[in-house]
Amino acid sequence: MPRHRALQPDHLWGYLFITPQLIGFVLFVAMPLMNLVLFSLQDYSLLGNSRTFVGLSNYIEAFGNDPLFAKTFRNTLVFTAGLVPVNIILALLLAVMLDQRFRGNLVFRTVFFVPVVTSAVAWSLVWRSILQGQNGALNQLLAIVNIVGPNWLRDETWAMISVIIVRVFQNVGMNMILFLTALANIPVEYREASSIDGATRGQTFFRITVPLLAPTMLMVLMITVIGSLRVFDHILLLTAGGPNHSTMVLVYYVYYTAFRSFQPGYASVGALVLFVTSLVLTLLQWSARKRIASVEV
Repeated sequence: MPRHRALQPDHLWGYLFITPQLIGFVLFVAMPLMNLVLFSLQDYSLLGNSRTFVGLSNYIEAFGNDPLFAKTFRNTLVFTAGLVPVNIILALLLAVMLDQRFRGNLVFRTVFFVPVVTSAVAWSLVWRSILQGQNGALNQLLAIVNIVGPNWLRDETWAMISVIIVRVFQNVGMNMILFLTALANIPVEYREASSIDGATRGQTFFRITVPLLAPTMLMVLMITVIGSLRVFDHILLLTAGGPNHSTMVLVYYVYYTAFRSFQPGYASVGALVLFVTSLVLTLLQWSARKRIASVEV
């Protein structure tokens, strides 16, 4: 009993320190999420400012009768599946190259990182001008070598690819810096020992460097996947979900349904699907992280 009483003040201090975080979680996460669920069960009209409880009708409509919702979900998966591997592979290659000592190394690091701190709006507007059909800078350069480029942002085949590339170019610098930091923490002795044993650079990279980068790579994967599910500004400014909804992803679909079609109740279904998708992917990656940590131990 005396031991229990002695621990009580520590418990009180602990609860006191976590109270601000708990209050913030309730106000800015739990309550909005509960309201989102309630909105998804209502036919909520912004124009008429009316709410009618409709139960699961919004979900039935979205999953059973709305082809745009199904196409949007597929577009989201395609966007993520295209952006994530390209971003990570390119960031890793840049990090490996810039990990070498050569003149101008710092300049190149700065050049690749500058887009990260550039406004997404400014970045998207510049690229929209570059990719603007035959009048865009890219197609004018291609015309010099007698190549007729497509209308990158208005062609259903190229629009998604163009948005992915623009997004990769802006954010690859962040992942590059994370990989550079991880590479700097790998002891040089490991590479020297592998070289003495006769291993080639490729064998050293894939059998020593890559396994040691696994925790960082998983963290980068989590950040990039979550970021890909939240892309909105690039879609809005480059294609506005077109052409023919070929680049409409879930985040833009929620905005479009809520503030263009004025159906926030129905849009809440898309927001919940996005939340559940992000949660599932995060839990899967977190589980993989724990397995990697247990193997290292």
